[in-house]
Amino acid sequence: MNKHFYKLIIPASLGIAAILIYSSCGVRIPRGAQAVKNFDLEKYLGKWYEIARLDYRFEKHLEQNTAEYTLKENGAVKVYNKGYHTLKQEWRSATGEARPVGDPATGRLKVSFFKPFWSGYNVIDIDENYRYALVAGKNLKYLWILSRDTTIPDSYKNRFLQKAKQLGYDTDALIWVRQPE
Repeated sequence: MNKHFYKLIIPASLGIAAILIYSSCGVRIPRGAQAVKNFDLEKYLGKWYEIARLDYRFEKHLEQNTAEYTLKENGAVKVYNKGYHTLKQEWRSATGEARPVGDPATGRLKVSFFKPFWSGYNVIDIDENYRYALVAGKNLKYLWILSRDTTIPDSYKNRFLQKAKQLGYDTDALIWVRQPE
């Protein structure tokens, strides 16, 4: 092989390695947050309605958002997100995969919609019946309040908001998602 090939392959290999290292860093949990212990992934599976979120580009202008989690044969979790784009007046969906991070009995997962890029999905509060959940992303830019129904009782809403504020989230910036009645 000639010198020109090595001049190309070495920087390209270093670039790919850097991307893989960077993407693995995306599975963090915000400082001060702790994922729930004694987490039962089987109970968490199923359909969730997005009650509130911090807006980011992939969900911009979406309403009636849902997330559905099903177990795959390989032990990973299929993630199917769906929402109605209000400007384009069409349904949008995305399918990804989630996997536990570390101890499966802790509510820490990594999720990917664009492999090999993974991001943190951290269940930081959940009720005992797995009806309402507070989910943090990898940092204070990502937060979701989820419910098995299209609404959430004020007691859980207030509990989750208080916890999020204590961690440093800007809860005034939350988008309260319109769901069908």
